[in-house]
Amino acid sequence: MSRSERLLDLIQLLRRYRRPVSGKVLAGELGVSLRTLYRDIATLQAQGAPIDGEPGFGYVLQPGFMMPPLMFTEEEIEALVLGSRWVARKTDHRLALAARDALAKIAAVLPDDLRDGLEASPLMIGPNPPGIADRADLALIRQAIRSEHKLDITYTDAKGRETRRTVWPFAIGFFEQVRVLAAWCETREDFRHFRTDRISRLEPSETRYPRRRHALLKDWRLTQGVSPEA
Repeated sequence: MSRSERLLDLIQLLRRYRRPVSGKVLAGELGVSLRTLYRDIATLQAQGAPIDGEPGFGYVLQPGFMMPPLMFTEEEIEALVLGSRWVARKTDHRLALAARDALAKIAAVLPDDLRDGLEASPLMIGPNPPGIADRADLALIRQAIRSEHKLDITYTDAKGRETRRTVWPFAIGFFEQVRVLAAWCETREDFRHFRTDRISRLEPSETRYPRRRHALLKDWRLTQGVSPEA
């Protein structure tokens, strides 16, 4: 492995950690000595990478650091293309457009050889099975999730019973045929899941819910037996 590849791997490794990670752990994952690891970190810092920390304390990469697109590997390009194609085919119209726009922006700054690989990727997404049309505006739901605002909804359950709820939305699950809103329900005082094709009325509220979205998501994962990192 060349030194440039090792430095790229180090950046990618630091991206996986949200909190300071020890030099010993980083060196072990990269398969290098601590001395080499410290030298590589000093090199990256000198080149402008916002890496905070020191020996004995640990290191963390500050958010917002951008790497040159030419550093993408062929497999990373394939992953980006496949993910974008999935979003474009399996989600709602606005998110599909955003996926296509994002891929076009990436393509615009790639070197010619990588751009050719992006445009000719052999990885495809299969046709959609017969689905059920969404009645709720997913863009409004996503906005409420981002801003941590309550939603007032009218929901029809599997038995045809209609209820009005005030919920704290924090996630949307995209399945082959349906989309599911995960939220804290004020009526039930518990986490609930709402199929978006059964939400007949949706009104964004100007009221923020009292907990942070990340805290709700963490607690929900615990109740579902899902790994906190999933």
